Amino acid sequence: MIDKKLLNILVCPVSKGELSYDEAKQELICQASGLAYPIRDDIPVMLESEARQLSEDELSA
Repeated sequence: MIDKKLLNILVCPVSKGELSYDEAKQELICQASGLAYPIRDDIPVMLESEARQLSEDELSA
């Protein structure tokens, strides 16, 4: 579980857009950039090189 205060502070390093938390996948999602940043050992990895590109289905959801 990610701290809500931390989630309010963090933004996507690519688009500076808002992030949402996907608890099931342990990722922070940015719809603006279409990237999903992993959370490893309760630490968000906010590196573009570590992010996963969202699929078309995920972008339209």
